[in-house]
Amino acid sequence: MTSARPTLVHSALAGPTVSQTLALPELDELMRLVDQGGTHLEHRQVGRVQVGEGEWPIHLVTLGSRDPDHPALGVFGGVHGLERIGAQVVLAFLHSLVERLAWDDSLHHLLSRLRLVLLPVVNPGGMWRGTRANPQGVDLMRNGPIEASAPVPFLVGGQRLSPALPWYRGRAGAAMETESAALCAVVEQELLGRPFSITVDCHSGFGLRDRIWFPYAHTARPIEHLAEMQALGRMMDRALRHHRYLLEPQSRQYLTHGDLWDHLYRLSLAQARPTMLLPLTLEMGSWLWVKKNPRQMFSRHGIFNPLIEHRQQRVLRRHIGWLEFLSRAALGHRHWLPLGAEREAAHEQALARWYQPRLGTSARQ
Repeated sequence: MTSARPTLVHSALAGPTVSQTLALPELDELMRLVDQGGTHLEHRQVGRVQVGEGEWPIHLVTLGSRDPDHPALGVFGGVHGLERIGAQVVLAFLHSLVERLAWDDSLHHLLSRLRLVLLPVVNPGGMWRGTRANPQGVDLMRNGPIEASAPVPFLVGGQRLSPALPWYRGRAGAAMETESAALCAVVEQELLGRPFSITVDCHSGFGLRDRIWFPYAHTARPIEHLAEMQALGRMMDRALRHHRYLLEPQSRQYLTHGDLWDHLYRLSLAQARPTMLLPLTLEMGSWLWVKKNPRQMFSRHGIFNPLIEHRQQRVLRRHIGWLEFLSRAALGHRHWLPLGAEREAAHEQALARWYQPRLGTSARQ
């Protein structure tokens, strides 16, 4: 499956959009932050999504170093329109950055050597419609050009039966959806040319605990940078001593077709210039919100988002701190990436931690 990558274009695109007549609070908040950030921020539209007779823009915000030899952190949200808390986490992180630009010398020092790339609302049409999929019924996280190497769960693993059913991948052989292609274009143009990048894709809707997933989703085999994931997890345990995140490969839960981050990670491995991309997916444990407020089960949004204000604020505070940690981890990656015998040891530890019960000795081959 192939698709044309949209070129990143300047924000001053002509023509009316849906948002001029129908409000989407997350986009309104994003535009307010762009205005407040002024010249510290770079803002571009990377796509437009048709919704009825109008269009929603897909906005990219970047700040920090433009030097391609400097590392980067990319933060993405709103891939699934129903999971609004994902977009709100990215916006809360951006809000924290914008508010500190006026006085925080340490932030400016970090930004002088680090690129930040934020795509807060990847799926504005789905967010406006209140659906997981985009307006064409396609689940963007099942839309990548990659096939699972083993059977996947029915429907959940991605299906081509009908857009009326959940987890629809799109037609076989069709180009990626506008939103998926825009996300991939941002990663390819902003991140893959750099020596080191971490990405975080913010979602909700799985279990009672916040999980951090890393590739692969299409196979139970370990990724090539397994030792680096182990080192990052170990550093997170030490620096964020009381965190409640569970770091694991997504394949421990289920396999899927079409995962965009599997696709982009594999692209990073094929780069002519040495580059390391560590993709993370934050899967916020929305079942905990339902457990504490069972009435949320009767609301489609309540299954995936904290509806009570103080719980939403608590969620945003917790994940802003984690994103701050990742920005510093990206900047200081040369100090914690394992090398030589240390890397071999970290690889073995990761196999025992995540794969040995499934793969046994075959994982070492």
